[in-house]
Amino acid sequence: MPDPRPGAPSPTAAPPAPRPETAQPDSPNPAALPGPRAADVAGPGPEPDACARPGPRAEAQSGPDDAVLPGPRAAAGPPGSGADAQSGPGPDAAQPRPDARSEADAEARPGADARSGPHPARRDRHRHRLVKVVVLCAATAAGGMLVLRGNEALAGLVSPASPDTGPLAGAAAARENPDPGRVLQIVAHPDDDLYFMNPDLRYSITAGHPVTSVYLTSGEADGINAGAAKTASTAPDKPAYAEARQNGIRAAYAKMATGDRRSAWKRTVIPTDGGGRAELDVLVARPEVNLVWLQMREAGNVYADRPDSLHGLWDGRVERLESVLASGTPVRQPYTYTREQVVRTLLGVLERYRPTTVRLQDPTPGRHADTRRYTDHQDHMYGARFAQAALAAYAKEVKDRPHFAVQNYLGYLNGSLPSSLDPVEAGEKLDILDTYAWLDRSDHCGSEAGCGDLKVADHPAGNNWTRSINYARGTSTSWLTSDRDHGLWAFKVLDGQVAVWHRAGLIGAWSGPRLLPGTGMDPGISTATLPDGRIAAFGTRTAFGARPADYTREVVMAVQRAPGSEEFGPWESLGTPETADEEWTSDISAPAVSVDGAGQPAVYVRDGAHTLRGRVRAADGGWGPWLRLGGDGLTGNPVTAVDGAGRRVVLAGTARTVVGWAQPRPGAPLGPVTETGLPDTALPLTAQGGPTGVRLWFRKPGSGNVRTALVTAGGGLRVSGLTDLGGLSGFGAVTASGHLLAGRAAGGQLGSEVGPGRPWERSPLMFVGSPSSTTTGRNMVSLAVVGLDARLYVTSSQDAPDAYLAPWQPVGPRNTGP
Repeated sequence: MPDPRPGAPSPTAAPPAPRPETAQPDSPNPAALPGPRAADVAGPGPEPDACARPGPRAEAQSGPDDAVLPGPRAAAGPPGSGADAQSGPGPDAAQPRPDARSEADAEARPGADARSGPHPARRDRHRHRLVKVVVLCAATAAGGMLVLRGNEALAGLVSPASPDTGPLAGAAAARENPDPGRVLQIVAHPDDDLYFMNPDLRYSITAGHPVTSVYLTSGEADGINAGAAKTASTAPDKPAYAEARQNGIRAAYAKMATGDRRSAWKRTVIPTDGGGRAELDVLVARPEVNLVWLQMREAGNVYADRPDSLHGLWDGRVERLESVLASGTPVRQPYTYTREQVVRTLLGVLERYRPTTVRLQDPTPGRHADTRRYTDHQDHMYGARFAQAALAAYAKEVKDRPHFAVQNYLGYLNGSLPSSLDPVEAGEKLDILDTYAWLDRSDHCGSEAGCGDLKVADHPAGNNWTRSINYARGTSTSWLTSDRDHGLWAFKVLDGQVAVWHRAGLIGAWSGPRLLPGTGMDPGISTATLPDGRIAAFGTRTAFGARPADYTREVVMAVQRAPGSEEFGPWESLGTPETADEEWTSDISAPAVSVDGAGQPAVYVRDGAHTLRGRVRAADGGWGPWLRLGGDGLTGNPVTAVDGAGRRVVLAGTARTVVGWAQPRPGAPLGPVTETGLPDTALPLTAQGGPTGVRLWFRKPGSGNVRTALVTAGGGLRVSGLTDLGGLSGFGAVTASGHLLAGRAAGGQLGSEVGPGRPWERSPLMFVGSPSSTTTGRNMVSLAVVGLDARLYVTSSQDAPDAYLAPWQPVGPRNTGP
């Protein structure tokens, strides 16, 4: 649980978050649209405007997988796009929106000016005919495996008014039962999920996904269930306080799932693979919502030395960690766990639930540079490491299982970063914390211990935690890339290995996922194309050992054997600037990679001291040392891209602005760190190279609107054209290619815009990590996500102002086994 409560020392000095009172009129409220249960719905329904805009014509024929989506069922998500779903430029927009997007389009499509000629109408008609032929061929080559976005294309094509009904009439009947994916969350304390994994948690429950949350410790703290004013006069009772926190969690989950905090739970005892007992709670009205309580002792302090804790057990300072049973739990027999027994216990939970998405806290949160204290609770950090070890064992030992993806979440550090949620989302998140905190003191649970956590009741927003959600890893938007033959390649981490999907050429069939050899890969892969046309994949890798000091992370790369080859070479270690885990808890960012105009690859990371470090590859293929490149207070992951002159630009966010570095010319070292003058930005950043500079994309704090600015490197790094593009009030990374913008929208689904001045659209897809997009040739843009079912989904669009996204296509078989 977040330890800094009222009166307790806080690892961040952020002021209290203002409580939102009213919703913005143009912000959709996903919480007002609860989704039906998974068993009640056969498949996703059309968006409200499904027939109001033109969709793909019958050339894109559908096959047996029509309308199969991993996301919310009909009515589970917010309404479809329309005039009321579009947010216009904010009051601080530096330029009119059309100009900014036109400039971005020109950058994203090299050679666009050369295509203009004396007959634009004839050229556009020819392009449209060509794209229709290409779509037909692609659909045929892929066996017709096209998934229709929210059924809107299907609804338009099979309606009586459509002239193209015939070819699709039979396809609509052959529908695969949807697999929504299964979400498993592992957290240290009751309320970590509410503070740091919401609103993702609420989105998943609302959409009908099976969701299980596992609590490692009882969160008993000092045993005093009281606010600051009554702490001195309240007798400590650790089992009772643990029970009160359980009651608060059950009420919060019941409210998210049913709207009624009193909704009943079935509470039972299950044996664990570690030799102990766990409490299993199943929500009667929504039995796909489960809570698992392991009830181990918590450390009781953010950073102080407490051997009887997950930290002490991980380090071997104690041989066993005992249980602290809540007073109301059906588990009656105390137990203890060794380090290996904790891992086996979590392995058993994974086998029981067979998740396709696993949510964890941050195992390497770093330290404060001045105090050297952890930036997050030690239970959060070491609980995540136990979960990592269990996942590694699960991937290695259990073969009859689906693939799984992992998402890590920042903890306390959220309080010192620009807020990432709009007022409506922040208000919904705070409302769930209010329920957990038992603000009204009504006896809705019938427990003498209390119905919630009164320590939190003094300040349910925490240290600004309800205003943000940030991913610790997996924010790269360059994991989808194209090759010189117009083929597509996608790289994501499944089962702790890098999974590769491939489409050969412009109209070839997709293959994959194929797992590259090598385990321990962290979420988040970036790609770069080398001068000889080979694709290089970069990421970070975690290794465990018998000793605590054996926990290490390093940057690694793998390169295609030859351009277009399905085979990749072994993972090559580029090392790490953080050689000792104890120094900065192995806190390095994901690598940012680019190849400049001189053909020189370079990789950059943020180190544990919050500065930029980089390595550059020499002409002989060897890598230089880790260079110290400066910067101060860097957060998140740096990004890099190359401008039209071949100069590399690197950008990184801080809590108040964005800073950057630029090459004066290709092949030269980076210049000094430079302030961009941009305002504070919500994490993360996305960079896109183009002829006139590097286009930067990011989110406006407290809004979720997408912003953009142009970064130029000639004569020193400069920034111009800050523009607010609106959006769907989401959070997380934005991907941009050509006319396409896409990112997570409020409600958790994918939001996209395919042309300036067009309304943002929302697809039913809910996904892990960040979306990725790439241009294919001169006239096509492809977009991909990995759903909560750990399955790849792709779509494409003509790179033209009047284009629409094609139906979503799932790649590979349903994810029900290895």
